Amino acid sequence: MSYLNRPYWNRAIETISRDELTVIQNQRLRSTVEKIYSRVPYYRSKMQEKGLLPADIKTVEDLKNLPFVTKQDLRDTYPYGLFAEPLDAISRIHASSGTTGKQTVVGYTKRDLDLWSECMARCLMMAGADHTDIVQVCYGYGLFTGGLGAHGGAELIGASVIPASTGNTRRQLTMMKDFGSTVLCCTPSYALYMGDSLKDYGMTKKDLKLKFGVFGAEPWSVNMRHEIEDRLGLEAFDIYGLSEIMGPSVSQDCPYHAGLHVWEDAFLPEIVDTETFEPVPDGVLGELVFTTIDKEGMPLIRYRTRDIASITHEKCECGRVHARMSKLSGRSDDMLIIRGVNVFPSQIESVLLEEAGAAPHYQIIVDRINNLDTMTVEIEVSENLFSDYVKGMEVTENRIRAMIESVLGISCKVRLVEPKSIPRSEGKAKRVIDKRVL
Repeated sequence: MSYLNRPYWNRAIETISRDELTVIQNQRLRSTVEKIYSRVPYYRSKMQEKGLLPADIKTVEDLKNLPFVTKQDLRDTYPYGLFAEPLDAISRIHASSGTTGKQTVVGYTKRDLDLWSECMARCLMMAGADHTDIVQVCYGYGLFTGGLGAHGGAELIGASVIPASTGNTRRQLTMMKDFGSTVLCCTPSYALYMGDSLKDYGMTKKDLKLKFGVFGAEPWSVNMRHEIEDRLGLEAFDIYGLSEIMGPSVSQDCPYHAGLHVWEDAFLPEIVDTETFEPVPDGVLGELVFTTIDKEGMPLIRYRTRDIASITHEKCECGRVHARMSKLSGRSDDMLIIRGVNVFPSQIESVLLEEAGAAPHYQIIVDRINNLDTMTVEIEVSENLFSDYVKGMEVTENRIRAMIESVLGISCKVRLVEPKSIPRSEGKAKRVIDKRVL
């Protein structure tokens, strides 16, 4: 499908001029700061500690003066301490289950839910979906924001929605074939898994009618995009969101695939240095920080996402002026530090997907032996390679190890394993096993 056949959902706001957008941002930022100062004691205390009053925040240029908010702040105020509206105005509650500590709880008013659907509608239309499509949503429904977030946007554009949720891959593929699904929403690792599973259930991608896939909730590489597109016969789009801000719909790439457009009329993005937390220029990697400026239930100011990305404010070829964030390089809290080197799983994934003999399923096992960090990358290989001589596998192991060492600058072990021996996930893939006691 050519780009010209992909209409905007909200042309007026998506192609608004930068000057007009800045006027909206300034007004909404001032209103949000006034609201949280007057209604949320926790925010008021943090601002007072910095000697700030709402009147001190006049434009987006003043954003850098406001305090950060972290996931720990959400846990410290559990469950409703950061809500800016009374509970009787909250229409829905979502929660994010972390690996440690309490859940982070987020509340949405009816208007917030409408905004969420609006932003998701922009994303789906940007990918090429419209009211004629059948959208199969394989994100989890429930407290996780993925399923209901994608669902609301699909309904808003008038598409038919299959709320498949997660699990039961055979059923997912059968529905996809029998119901004629044209758009798939799920994690990229699960999309890849479904593509790999087609053969197991007597299907090929030609049995499917998929046109587009909207994949998010975990970092993934450009090479993985190509793998998914090849296996499922669709065009893959990267969507970004997080429960604390708005679930899926915060940003997504357009058909030019040159970064993910952030809907800046609702979310102000910043990139800050991971050590100094000072803002960095466009194009420089750092931690992604968001301020919500159009949410009622639980506005967040300068929320540190822990996600690593860069940003550009250059106008895109698609005509949208909204800033574009890069694909995620990883997360600052998922980042591995191995012998003093910062390592992201996505770096290793990019290497593996360039290797013809390797399947796109892997695990990174980190350990500490005799006070020295070690890293082993276990990689599934194709049926053909696994059935070849051991010497052939050794050559492949050495080649992959050299490629990883060239990219990362540190040595590692590579172990090729038989097909389907690495555990599969129907949600976020578990890429790293860290056995170190740090």
